[in-house]
Amino acid sequence: MSGPQRIDLNFQEVPGVIAAYVFDTGDGLAVVDVGPASTLPALEAGLLDLGAGLSDVRHVLLTHIHLDHAGATGALLDRVPRARAYVHERGAAHLSRPERLLASAGQIYGDQMERLWGEMRPIDQDRLKVLEGGEILKIGKTEVLPLSTPGHAVHHLAYHVGDDLFVGDVGGIRLEVRQTPRAPTPPPDIDLSAWRKSIAALRAVDARTLSLAHFGSYPQEAAHWDGLLETLERDADFVRHGLEAGQSLEEITERYTAELLDELRAEAPELPGRYEFACPPWMSVQGLVRYWQRAAARSGAQPERRG
Repeated sequence: MSGPQRIDLNFQEVPGVIAAYVFDTGDGLAVVDVGPASTLPALEAGLLDLGAGLSDVRHVLLTHIHLDHAGATGALLDRVPRARAYVHERGAAHLSRPERLLASAGQIYGDQMERLWGEMRPIDQDRLKVLEGGEILKIGKTEVLPLSTPGHAVHHLAYHVGDDLFVGDVGGIRLEVRQTPRAPTPPPDIDLSAWRKSIAALRAVDARTLSLAHFGSYPQEAAHWDGLLETLERDADFVRHGLEAGQSLEEITERYTAELLDELRAEAPELPGRYEFACPPWMSVQGLVRYWQRAAARSGAQPERRG
């Protein structure tokens, strides 16, 4: 296996939505973001295509604990006793005791939880390597640098490995090269200021390739980060203006979704359908509404305009 390899997890039988990345450490395979438990068979099949198997996995590097990134971790570790998972310190407890995380997701997805995500199994604490970000990990012959990158989630990490930078969701959603990166902003802990700082830190990393969970690998270049910042600010302002105008959540969501899908369709006709699997627009609206409402509560007034 020469260099990191991407495995398409074919979420809900739709290609190009959720990716896992695999590389050889010299001490077994590392997988960055194993995906939900519902796609574990696809991960196993992808490893077989690479001439490997689940039993070769020793290290699961999690960018964050959302179900589409980390849901299969417990099931994989149950099948591979020698493997361990790496996670930010603020997400570790949810992997050991996932009840609250699952209850929160259940309020959103209801009876679709099993179909979408499968079973999220708890993980023994002694099989977790808890990270702060900024450490230098020596895994086999490979140096891995976890980077604390909040904004999408308070417990988000990126991983710098040689020429490659695995950016999870803080690097945005970009389903193909023609698409401008978009920020996934689901609740509960979107933080625009932290996200801007994370982007500034990541764009300064000496890497050649950005690998996104949603979806694919792109050059580490200013155009990617500039596009992500532009759409992040535009989406946030769109929701803020709606709130200031007294629009309901339903009205804001309907207008946001229509404009977003029109923009994506103009970039590539097939993008809207795939994008809605990768990041349902209504979830992004809910996260931004929560962000602005919390900002207003802190200031005692409507959030101020930036710039």
